[in-house]
Amino acid sequence: MPVAIVTGASRGLGLALATGLAEAGWRLVVDARDAGALATAVTGIASRAGSGVADARAVPGDVTDPAHRAALVAAADELGGADLLVNNAGILGPSPQPRLGAYPLDVLRSVYEVNVVAPLGLIQLALPGLRARGGSIVNVTSDAAVEGYEGWGGYGSAKAAVEQASNVLAAEEPSVRVWRVDPGDLRTRMHQEAFPDEDISDRPPPESVVPAFVRLVTTRPPSGRVRLSEITVPA
Repeated sequence: MPVAIVTGASRGLGLALATGLAEAGWRLVVDARDAGALATAVTGIASRAGSGVADARAVPGDVTDPAHRAALVAAADELGGADLLVNNAGILGPSPQPRLGAYPLDVLRSVYEVNVVAPLGLIQLALPGLRARGGSIVNVTSDAAVEGYEGWGGYGSAKAAVEQASNVLAAEEPSVRVWRVDPGDLRTRMHQEAFPDEDISDRPPPESVVPAFVRLVTTRPPSGRVRLSEITVPA
């Protein structure tokens, strides 16, 4: 059974992706800052996936903490080593989002620390094992990384940095698949925070993109930018 590390897995997209992987036969190491919410999530994953998810390890903590990142990789090593790293954990920043001309720089540093520096730190720790196993990395991104949306300068520029880091990493690590994955607009808490006064009930739930995600990590196409909405899933 392959092993995946999924960050930010207590709710939203991270929980949906972790559940989908478990149902597809993956063993999991999952994290979130809220230990109680993470424990509840793992219980829910087990109820959906059955006994095969007995090796799901909940490792609560903050991805900006180097010791926590090391604990995630160590937990995966106890299961035989990570075959897949999903960098999903992230923060939006202020809600509503400020324009760049008035963006508090200390807050911007925090957005970059969580969304850019922490994922790269986790990648660096996991890379030796991923190289050895011909593993894969998924860095969750957004269309805000490639489009100039007013008010999205902080989060969008952080995701743009993740995209280029992923692009360079793919060139430097030919034995590892590196995908920057755009899941599209989904009905998540972060998306609601981005549009605090808007009804987002018309957005699809995170679970809607899971079949495309599982197909991606199963078929393992070449490294690159992937929009899950464009992946064809056999009926």
